[in-house]
Amino acid sequence: MSASGPSRRARDIGLDVRAPRASCDDRHCPFHGRLPVRGQVIEGTVVSIAMQHTAVVERTLLTYVPKFERYEKRRRRYLAHAPPCLAVPTGHRVRIAETRPLSKLVTFCIVEDLGEAAHRTLGEEAPPLPEAAPLKTEAA
Repeated sequence: MSASGPSRRARDIGLDVRAPRASCDDRHCPFHGRLPVRGQVIEGTVVSIAMQHTAVVERTLLTYVPKFERYEKRRRRYLAHAPPCLAVPTGHRVRIAETRPLSKLVTFCIVEDLGEAAHRTLGEEAPPLPEAAPLKTEAA
């Protein structure tokens, strides 16, 4: 035990992900609790963290439409448990893994923070445009 309190070592969850440096007392944390992860592993962007210990992770897919011979964008949103030891903010890319059902809609858990996403998420404002110089008119 350290002077700052008990340090819980993160357990191996069976995936090739880095364990978080911080520790937590969440029983639904795959690293410090008893939650097993199995099944799908998906990457997406966190678009909302307004719920308690739950994040909305969005994944954008390109689907081919044969009739128009073009691709269309489709999105899928997953509700995922957000352990407090990861502290993932909105706009970061994350890796989520499938777990047993934690509630009616939550069947995934965030297991790795991959850093800031390359594109803006919903709700963010675009940077201000530089002001254009006034047009000069020629007097004849």
